[in-house]
Amino acid sequence: MPDYKVKITENEYLPLRDVVFNAIKDGILSGRFKPGERLLENQLAEELGVSRTPIREALRMLEIENLVDLIPRKGAQVRAMSEKDIKDILEIRKALEELAAGLAAENITKQEINELKKANNDFVTNFDNGDREAVLEADTHFHDIIFNATKNDKLVQMISNISIQIYKYRITYLKLLSDVSVPNQHHLELIKAFERRDAARARAVSREHIDDQAIEILKSL
Repeated sequence: MPDYKVKITENEYLPLRDVVFNAIKDGILSGRFKPGERLLENQLAEELGVSRTPIREALRMLEIENLVDLIPRKGAQVRAMSEKDIKDILEIRKALEELAAGLAAENITKQEINELKKANNDFVTNFDNGDREAVLEADTHFHDIIFNATKNDKLVQMISNISIQIYKYRITYLKLLSDVSVPNQHHLELIKAFERRDAARARAVSREHIDDQAIEILKSL
């Protein structure tokens, strides 16, 4: 059986183009497709069992998300990001997440605070158990709760778009993380700021959290 890099996850509610888009995006973010690797329409169509039309449409969508470059007469290839690209994205991410933390402090509910506590407990427990995939899932969930607590859909979408571009670098960062105490402390301080409705403190902690993460991500390159 061939070792395919992508596979379809069927979803009766999504158009085929979106299903194909999600499959290829997952291959890029997980690292199965490497930076600079060519994405051949014929090969992808064969692996996914679809025609070339949804492949073409999905590749155009991936170009919009800055995950793929469409090169005339050469086709599509996975975008390779320079260190400067990553620094630029991290700067934007810091500004957006700092804004999100301040808005969340003003709008978060008690239920969302309880969800944050559970997500952070899962984050620490999974780290102690050595399950790095579950660590990433719990950390992502923790921050998604904060973003949704802003009650600002446009901001959530902007953060999602920028986060996708460095997702695989966050995976590397969390895989290399040897001490959970610093991110755990940041999470706890954020929760405390939210409980006190202290927007200034929430923004400050978020800024420090992203700065520390940025240092480690750039070290791992």
